[in-house]
Amino acid sequence: MNLPNKLTVSRFGLTVLFLWAVFSPFKYNDTLALIFFCLGGITDFLDGRIARSRNLITNFGKLMDPLADKIMVCSAFIAFVESSHLNPNAPVKVGAWMVIVIVGRELAITGLRLLAASKNIVLAAEGYGKHKTISQIVCVIALLVLDASVEWPAALRNFFAPWAPMFATIMLWVAVVLTAFSGGIYLWRNRKLYLEDM
Repeated sequence: MNLPNKLTVSRFGLTVLFLWAVFSPFKYNDTLALIFFCLGGITDFLDGRIARSRNLITNFGKLMDPLADKIMVCSAFIAFVESSHLNPNAPVKVGAWMVIVIVGRELAITGLRLLAASKNIVLAAEGYGKHKTISQIVCVIALLVLDASVEWPAALRNFFAPWAPMFATIMLWVAVVLTAFSGGIYLWRNRKLYLEDM
C-alpha cells in the first residue's frame, strides 16, 4: 500500500477516534475531537497532493479517498445533531434537516457516480463540489472550536467568544446552501445518465 492510500485509510481511523472523543465525557474531549478532525483534514489534503505529484494514483485511492471524506464529514454533522440535543444551551444548533440535506446529497452523487461507472463513464469532480467540501470542513472546524473553546484558558476563550458563534452559524448556512446547490447542479448536468434508464 502506497503512502497516499495509507493516509486515506488513516482517515477512517481518525473518524472513529473523532467520534469517540465527541461522545466521551472526559475533560478536554472537545479539544481532542478538534485535533482528530483537523488531522483527518490534513490527510485529505496530503493524500491527493502526494498521489498526483508522485504519480501514485490507484483505483483504490480513486474509490476510497472520496468515501473517506464523505464518512468523516457526514459523521461529524450527524454527531453535531446528537450533541445539540445533549446540550440545550449550545450557541449554534445543527438542525437534523440540515444534516439530511448534506448526507442526502452525498448519497445521491455517490449513486450517480456508481451508475456512471457501470456504463464505463468517469464523472470528474466539479468546482462547486470542491467549494462545497471546503465549506463543510471549515464549518465543522468552526463548530468544534466553538465547543472546545470552553475548555481552554480564559484568554483564548475571550478571544473566540465575540465572533466564533456568528462565524460558525454563517459557515453552517454556507455549507448547507453550497451542498444543496452543488448537488443540484451535478445532478442536472449529468441527467442523461439516469433519465435514459427511466
